Amino acid sequence: MASSNDCSVFLASTSEWVDGVLETLMPAIGTEPVSLHEAMRYSVFGGGKRFRPAIVRLVCREFGGSDELAARPAAAIELVHTYSLVHDDLPCMDDDDLRRGRKTCHVVYGDAVATLVGDALQPLAFGILAECEPRAVVPDLVAVLARASGSLGMVGGQVLDIESSNGEPTAASVHKLQAMKTAAMVEAAAEMGALVAGATSAEAATAALWGKSLGLCFQVVDDLLDVTSEAAELGKTPGKDAALGRGTAVRVLGLDGARQEAL
Repeated sequence: MASSNDCSVFLASTSEWVDGVLETLMPAIGTEPVSLHEAMRYSVFGGGKRFRPAIVRLVCREFGGSDELAARPAAAIELVHTYSLVHDDLPCMDDDDLRRGRKTCHVVYGDAVATLVGDALQPLAFGILAECEPRAVVPDLVAVLARASGSLGMVGGQVLDIESSNGEPTAASVHKLQAMKTAAMVEAAAEMGALVAGATSAEAATAALWGKSLGLCFQVVDDLLDVTSEAAELGKTPGKDAALGRGTAVRVLGLDGARQEAL
């Protein structure tokens, strides 16, 4: 079993690695329209754990693939994740002014540009996936990420998250929204890492199931941190879920119940 130090080292190395990949794939500084590309780069290169790219890279290696094969899928899923954060922070949704330890995109560049940043990052991600090798797995990679990030995955989960403020969420309803909003993208990261490495369909399905379980755990821990951490540690505004009345593991299970769920 890997130690926490091993995981930290791998996440740190992945962050440096995928940032280098993203630098080569994103429009360069000064590219017109300058304001849009500046805001895109501000959002993408604003830190973050690079957790989803790390899962792509890890699973790809597990099935005998290389970092070169994992590079484009890892970059693509990070761009989709970043677009979702930019949109989540907008005043019409979570209305947050802190992300990854600094001002959110809409606070710095305005609501309109922030909206367009998300709109631009998403097609950029799929364009990057379209150039993956081996070419034979490109349709599967595109399908996996599209499903995970759309109305049956991340975006649908965000809707359920918003709607959870309007009633009394249950453990089942919170599990569903977290499976869609968070776990679906971690599941996709694992599945894409397997596919690009040449894993069989059965192996990719097993990797996806592992990724879903990891994603659910990740979200429960995030719910706990929202209650127990300070802004400097969390990198975003703590207590936001409770302030918005959102359905979380802590809300339906309590702190001890949520801790047990994460285990």
